[in-house]
Amino acid sequence: MQAFSNNGIADYEILVINDNSTDATENKLQGLVQAYSQIRYLNNSPPHGFGFAVKRGLENFRGEAVCIVMADLSDSPEDILKYYEKLKDGYECVFGSRFMRGSKVISYPKHKFVINRLANWFIKFLFRLDYNDITNAFKCYRREVIEGIQPILSHHFNLTVELPLKAIVRGYTYAKIPVSWTNREVGISKLKLQEMGSRYLFIVLYVFLESLLSKGDYRRKTKHT
Repeated sequence: MQAFSNNGIADYEILVINDNSTDATENKLQGLVQAYSQIRYLNNSPPHGFGFAVKRGLENFRGEAVCIVMADLSDSPEDILKYYEKLKDGYECVFGSRFMRGSKVISYPKHKFVINRLANWFIKFLFRLDYNDITNAFKCYRREVIEGIQPILSHHFNLTVELPLKAIVRGYTYAKIPVSWTNREVGISKLKLQEMGSRYLFIVLYVFLESLLSKGDYRRKTKHT
């Protein structure tokens, strides 16, 4: 919030999705809501999980655009400001990359790094993209993009792939910028690579078949001005 204030941004909200927490998270959120008018939170009703929590947020955000941010402090608030500036330039999506010139990555687990690079290379090759971090959840979308990529099918972490690929395939404009990423210091990631492999592949092939066979039926009908 301090980063926003320092840059003269007052009209925003921070929407927190509390996804089945069993600790004191909700009590802390209640205190934050009392202290800061820009913060709002929702409890995610079952079924729980990353994809359902993100979809709950996408169904309930109030602004003209939304930025998906992990709650483990891995993403940098300063990068949200960079996204905002790109939206002001006229782009409909802004995609951060942790693996381009100017990016900064701290303590990325080696085995996940290898799998991440292979997966992103496959997606980049399949869709002929000039972008190398599709699997990163930290992205920004205008409201019309979220509306235009419905229905969202993914229930799990594969949602991070579905959103940007659908936006690209359906004709929305995007900018890509370098971002910072820091591995979490506390807690354990819920991402299970062995469980998610087939789900990622399913959603990648689903969107690829849309681009290949749908004859543009799902592409946006008018362009953003």
